[in-house]
Amino acid sequence: MTAPVTVSVTRHVDPSRTTEMLAWVQAGTSLAERFDGFLGSGWVRPREDSPEWHMLYRFADAGALAEWEASPQREWWLEAAQGSVEEKRREHRTGIEGWFDEPASIESLSAAPPAPPRWKQMVVIFMVFLPLSLVANFIASRTISGWPLVPRVVLVTSVMTPLMTYVFLPWMTRRMGWWLHR
Repeated sequence: MTAPVTVSVTRHVDPSRTTEMLAWVQAGTSLAERFDGFLGSGWVRPREDSPEWHMLYRFADAGALAEWEASPQREWWLEAAQGSVEEKRREHRTGIEGWFDEPASIESLSAAPPAPPRWKQMVVIFMVFLPLSLVANFIASRTISGWPLVPRVVLVTSVMTPLMTYVFLPWMTRRMGWWLHR
C-alpha cells in the first residue's frame, strides 16, 4: 500500500527578488504538473516582507516523488534560482501530520481542497480507532491479560499508534475523501 507524500521545504529568498521568485515557483509547479502522481503545491510566508518561504508539494506516492526529484527538469529548475534562493530545511510527511493540516496563509499555485471540518476529521479517526482498539484489546486480553496495567497499555499503544498513523488512517482517509472534502 502506498501513501501520498507531502514535502515541506523552507527556503530563504532574497527579498529584492520577490517577483522573480513568484515566477520561479510557478515554473516549478508547471514542470511538476507534467509528472504522474503530482497532487499539487503551494507556498506560505509568515508575512509579506519575510525572506522565509515555506513551500509544499505533494505526490501520490514515494515512487512518483522520486521520479520528480531525480528529473533533469527539477535539476534545471533548482539551478535557475542559484544565488537567489537558499534551502534551509526539507521534510517528507506521509503520516497523520499531513492529512488534515490546514496551512494558515497558503498561497496556492494548484487548487488543493481545504481541510475538512474538525467534526469530519473526528468521525474518520473514530472509524479507524474503534475497531483497531477493539481488536488490539481483544488480542491483549487473550495473550497478555496477566501483565500489569501500565506495561500492557504501553505495548498495545505502541502497536496501535504506527498502525493508525501509517496504515489504517491513510487508507480510511483515501476511502472517505468523497465525504471529507464534500
